[in-house]
This record gives sequence, structure tokens and C-alpha cells, in this order.
Amino acid sequence: MDPLLNPVLPPAIDLFGIAVFALSGALSAVQMRQTFVTAAFFALMTGVGGGTLRDLLIGAPVFWIRDQYVAPTCLAVALLAWFTPVRWWQGRLLEWADASGLSVYAVFGTIKALAWGVPVAPAILMGVVTGCVGGIIRDVLAGRPSILMRPELYVTAAALAAALAAAGITLGLSASLSWALAAAAGFTLRGAAIHWSLGLPAHNGPEGADRA
Repeated sequence: MDPLLNPVLPPAIDLFGIAVFALSGALSAVQMRQTFVTAAFFALMTGVGGGTLRDLLIGAPVFWIRDQYVAPTCLAVALLAWFTPVRWWQGRLLEWADASGLSVYAVFGTIKALAWGVPVAPAILMGVVTGCVGGIIRDVLAGRPSILMRPELYVTAAALAAALAAAGITLGLSASLSWALAAAAGFTLRGAAIHWSLGLPAHNGPEGADRA
């Protein structure tokens, strides 16, 4: 592991990001009128899913197993979602909070992978995994189309943040500066997608299919 990259988030920011992801998972279960056990499971899987897969793939210790605060944070968020009115969480506030978590964790995942000696291209993918896989797990568990199956700019924003973080490190910028610039770019793209409903064009099918 390269100590110069120092891939460590401030604890408060780290727990906040995990809590935002966990809240989106818990709310999915609550909106489906599931039990509290289901809400807690959704919260944990959404909160730590991306980071868990990243750590397993790069050979690092799974982060939340060694952190005494992560699992209780996910449980507390599930309790919050369970005992508060659903109308409190309607609107785009959670989307904007999720956008911040997505961009920060895409960058963090990339820098952590680079610190563990992963080459640049796979490290970028690890950033995308960190930012997106929790949401994919949430959607699969909820039985709805995952973010991979929707045209909205979500994975693309994570990929932008991850790629810029890797580029900054490769060009010799400090980890903190690379992190800040890349996270800002990812958040800006995701925010634009939220505000203007931006999405990628869908494939129209094979040419000549209507003449078959």
C-alpha cells in the first residue's frame, strides 16, 4: 500500500456518506411496507455494498468489519427511516445528498485502489464499484430496474469522478487536490442530471429490424 496516497476519509464525512447511502436503502424497504429487519438489511447492504466488493477485489481488509461505527450507523439510519413519516423524505433532498456521496466515494474508491497497487484502469473501475454497487444491490433487492438499466447520468458521474481522480494522481497532483477536483466534477455532472433530467441515449435496435 502506498502511504503517500493516504486514502482515508475524515470519520465524520465517511459516516455521513455511508448514512446517506444506507438511508436510501432503508427508505426503499419502508416504501415497500417491509419489516424493520428488511429495512435494516437494505440499509446495511446499500451503505457498505460498494466498499465491501472493492475491498474484496483489491485484497484489502473489508473496511466496515474493522470499524465499530459503520454497522451501528446503518442500524440507526434504518430506525430513523422506520419511525419518521415517509413524506419527510420525498422530493430531491435525498437525491442531492446521494449525489455528494456518489462522487466522494467514487474518488475514494479509486484512490484506495491505487494505494493498494491496482493499475489505473482497474482502479477507476473500483471507484465506480465503490460509488454504485450499493445502489445496484438496493434496487435488485427491491425488485426494480437498477441504476445500470436506467438512462440517467449516475454511473457516468461516478466514472467521471473516478477517472479524474486517477488522472490527477498519475499527473503528480496531491491526493487531496485530485480528490477535491474530481469529486466536484462528479457532483456537478450528477447535479446537472438531477436538475435537467439528463440521460444517455438508448440504443434504437439493429438496423433493418423493422424490415425483417
